Amino acid sequence: MANPEATTLKPEPRQTQPGPEKIHTWPHLVAKEFLCALLFLVVILLYSYYVDAPLRELANPGEPENPAKAPWYFLGLQEELVYFDPWFAGVVLPSLIIIGLMFIPYIDFNHKGNGYYTFGERKFAVTTFSFGFLLWYVLIIMGVYCRGPFWAWFWPWEKWTLAFPTPPPLWSLPAPVGVLLLLAYFGLGTWLPARRWKDFYQQLGPVKYGVTMFLLLTMIGTILKMGLRLGFSIKYVLQTPWFNI
Repeated sequence: MANPEATTLKPEPRQTQPGPEKIHTWPHLVAKEFLCALLFLVVILLYSYYVDAPLRELANPGEPENPAKAPWYFLGLQEELVYFDPWFAGVVLPSLIIIGLMFIPYIDFNHKGNGYYTFGERKFAVTTFSFGFLLWYVLIIMGVYCRGPFWAWFWPWEKWTLAFPTPPPLWSLPAPVGVLLLLAYFGLGTWLPARRWKDFYQQLGPVKYGVTMFLLLTMIGTILKMGLRLGFSIKYVLQTPWFNI
């Protein structure tokens, strides 16, 4: 007979905590998105039925449009051409936008919010993306309502006139001053947040943090450059024989 004391005791089953409730994408999510798309389509059809498209007169080669504006979805780029060189406004900035959006999955360390919408758990990501998204539409609004004949700037309370306006004289900062300002802006803008929010820096690491701050500071710097042009008539912060910023 086997010794009852030698009988192997079976381990007690582990008590696992119940995970978050999950549902299938189909049909729960896809059906709701499909209904929202149908509702949006109905609203657009009703709006287009009662509101006509803003068609203008036929194009006349002898009298070109003044000002000649791009389609609304390109007006943001056309507005940026006023503040930067064409190579920067037409090539560098759009490339940084596309590259920055591509980098998001590789530099975003916060995995919360996957599969559900939340702001409290993703304040930095949601705020930064919303800020850049609204900035693009602000540029479009500026191009539509604040750029009059000869692409001159008119504040909302000013009336557009066909008389050629005399813009204020523009001036550029000396090259040494511009270099120091850019180094101080990007240097301090990268160093100070790392000292203030050490957890954020440690979670990202030096490479991801550097890429994140470069893209963020470039977006903020675009707004600052626009303010310098409109408020202080500064054409370029850094002017060289090869490129201008």
